[in-house]
Amino acid sequence: MIFPEEYKYVGVTRIHPDDAHKEPVYFLSRYLIVEQLTDIGNEYAIYRVEHTGEELLRKVTKVELIASGEQVIKYDKELNIKDRRLLIEKAAELCEANVNTVIFTGLDKHVTFVHDPDISEMIDLEIVDVVPPEPSWLSLMVRRLEASGIFGDLSIRFKENMKDLRQFEGERTVFPCSSSGLEGKCLDSDIITEDGSLLVGCEISRKLFESRFPGLKYDFINICPFRSDIYTPQGPFVTRCCLSERSGLATINGVRGAVVHWGASEFQVALTIRELVQQIRKEKGESK
Repeated sequence: MIFPEEYKYVGVTRIHPDDAHKEPVYFLSRYLIVEQLTDIGNEYAIYRVEHTGEELLRKVTKVELIASGEQVIKYDKELNIKDRRLLIEKAAELCEANVNTVIFTGLDKHVTFVHDPDISEMIDLEIVDVVPPEPSWLSLMVRRLEASGIFGDLSIRFKENMKDLRQFEGERTVFPCSSSGLEGKCLDSDIITEDGSLLVGCEISRKLFESRFPGLKYDFINICPFRSDIYTPQGPFVTRCCLSERSGLATINGVRGAVVHWGASEFQVALTIRELVQQIRKEKGESK
């Protein structure tokens, strides 16, 4: 796949490469989109270009054809061309038959292109959290950040992996917090006097239960992502934990992921996800 890292590396011209030796190119240009008017409309060709010199405008030394003619189409709607995931997915959708390259126009009128789109280059991240409330806090936070475009350069996709705690509702069940609205008893609002409760929570919940109700016998289902009885990561993930010292990159059952505190800000969530993706790509590079 060829997808320029920045659209500033892509130039647009109507000068044919055969005449390139007569015209200089801008010093940032690594690719040229050549637009030609034909009897049936505009036709495009894309070239990789090399140049020499120290000035803003430089002499072309080499031109290499990437795609042309029926291989190239121009998408007719303006998109956020800083969103690499969006453009890779859209290009993969449009590339069929002889088409292998799609030109995109941004909301700011700049252009870029994707040649031989490769979906496998994207990283899928699981958003691991519990419900209710719905949507979960972490899912709501990540999706809001995603919509803002802050992850646009990372080529990542998110998918929810929500653990529904309603499956444990019951008269003998004890949950950590009443704000969830779950049916059962809650550590922050109820008093337990008899043996036989089912505590659904984490190690902190367990310590609180035993501190408040010493000596009572109970069963325990651990929902902490680090020791969960109900979740095993299938791929890279982002989750949350009530212990701030666990925040950051983590590995669970051999799978790389990221952990944010239950009360993390949007900035902290975005920063942690970016750090995770950078680490995953670094490890992939080392393994090649």
